[in-house]
Amino acid sequence: MTPVPVTLVVNGVRSTAHLDPHRTLLSVLRTNLGVTGPKEGCDDSECGACMVLLNGSPVNSCSYLAVQADGFEVTTVEGIGDPEALDPVQRELLAAGGVQCGFCTPGIVVSATALLESVPRPDEEQVRVALAGNLCRCTGYQKIVAAVLRASRS
Repeated sequence: MTPVPVTLVVNGVRSTAHLDPHRTLLSVLRTNLGVTGPKEGCDDSECGACMVLLNGSPVNSCSYLAVQADGFEVTTVEGIGDPEALDPVQRELLAAGGVQCGFCTPGIVVSATALLESVPRPDEEQVRVALAGNLCRCTGYQKIVAAVLRASRS
């Protein structure tokens, strides 16, 4: 296949590359741009480990083609808070014990951030629905949901 030019703005940084049209956004983020927060868990849009915000909306980057994201703003977990100033979702997940192995955490942070942007004071059901696309095999979800609810009050 003939590579095509694709421009992405990832966490505020604009990048252009010539990419094979079949490449996923996840592959380009991790391989070409060195953005490793999004993880490849299932490669089938089932686990949410690869979740990113595309122009503010959550998408599974493992099944989204990079060419489809041409010209879009992509926000990964690296673009939400930083080690010196954690985002409220990150801070509350740590405080509540909602992080164990950490593999799913980037996707959960992204999904929760998208929820709180659209619904600043969600109820428990809204949090659970927003996180339904994020699988966690360690925590049992109770602490994650509680952390997002506390973050909404921060």
